[in-house]
Amino acid sequence: MKGKHKRNERGISILAKNIRRYRKLKLLTIEELSNLIDVDYSQISRMERGLVNPNVSIIFDIAAALNISPGLLLEE
Repeated sequence: MKGKHKRNERGISILAKNIRRYRKLKLLTIEELSNLIDVDYSQISRMERGLVNPNVSIIFDIAAALNISPGLLLEE
């Protein structure tokens, strides 16, 4: 029997920091990024604080809005 999947805190922390880093490098506010990908402002805020684990589609949408490779959001 498989156990419950554990949350990867390290991975979520890396993703959170990179979303914030690249958003700021592109001189976007959280609100501007949320409008670009049609996601609620509070959801982006929670992602950047590592409180939520976004799905793959959202990661790709964020990367596209920031004009970067999705892999950059996961790099240490």
